[in-house]
Amino acid sequence: MALVSEDIARHPALRRHVQAQSRTLLQTYEANPRLASVFAAQQRWLMAHIGLGLYFNREPDDHRKGLTSARFMDDICRHSVASRNTADAFLKEMLHYGFIRHLPIKYGRIRPFEPTAGTLETVAGWVIAHLKTLDSLDNGFRLAAFVAQPDLLAKLQPLVADGLLSSHAVREPRQTFSLFTWLDNGGIVMDWLMSGVDPDHADLDRIPTGVVSIGDFANWLKLSRTHLSRKLRDAEELGSIGWLG
Repeated sequence: MALVSEDIARHPALRRHVQAQSRTLLQTYEANPRLASVFAAQQRWLMAHIGLGLYFNREPDDHRKGLTSARFMDDICRHSVASRNTADAFLKEMLHYGFIRHLPIKYGRIRPFEPTAGTLETVAGWVIAHLKTLDSLDNGFRLAAFVAQPDLLAKLQPLVADGLLSSHAVREPRQTFSLFTWLDNGGIVMDWLMSGVDPDHADLDRIPTGVVSIGDFANWLKLSRTHLSRKLRDAEELGSIGWLG
């Protein structure tokens, strides 16, 4: 039987498996910071999923129905993810860094895009990390099925994108989570916090985490130390984090 959100939330081993997932995602960031950062901020993460969904849902013989600049910006605006200017800048950035490329065909002035092999490999790794976590909760075989069928990414990703875009909890996260979702590399900040927590301490009123220099961490993330410190102070004011000593 499929896991539902309630099963996941109340699973006694969830925190330990989420911590392992966070460490995997931090390793992904270390391997390719620029590409991993696309999935580490709310707006960019959603724009990336929209673009991938358009590509995977394309018509086999007509790439005008796939990932094009016009269709991408229309979907971004339809889902109220970003402005057209922001969507256009994001697409140009992805092209500039080689995360997508133009297909060798044109339809008049329309030049469709496709993700590069490195991008698809990283997205597959992101999926694998999450499937491994789910399998750990119920001894499932999702990961084995995914690895055995390379074309499953094209079927799975659009479903994931639709689920994320239609979820109010994802689109409008609460309190501490929302402090970091709109921060550049904010997802990595949350993975860093999770990776330093001992799951056995999860029921304590105050849960110790790894002692890390904010300055060094900000440099590693290529973030402003002042901006990161301000976000951590906001979380402290909410009572979500604090300091010892």
